[in-house]
Amino acid sequence: MSREELKRMIDQIPEQDVLEVYDFIEFLTFKRGEQALNEKEVEYLAKDEEVVRQVQKSREDRRNGRIYSKEQGLKYLRRCFKGS
Repeated sequence: MSREELKRMIDQIPEQDVLEVYDFIEFLTFKRGEQALNEKEVEYLAKDEEVVRQVQKSREDRRNGRIYSKEQGLKYLRRCFKGS
């Protein structure tokens, strides 16, 4: 569908439905912007060497069976804070 066809279709929408169409267009615009932002965040994080290192370490831990439950993780963090 071309842009011109879409414009003609929009022009034929009854007045009472126009607000609903505008709301939908705003929603699409928001989703498009949100997707672009997410892509930028991924690009930024992929360049962050510390984040990449943490992800690699996490994968290594999982491969070696070092997976902790929520409670085990909290206990570990509490020990770390008490030790510092």
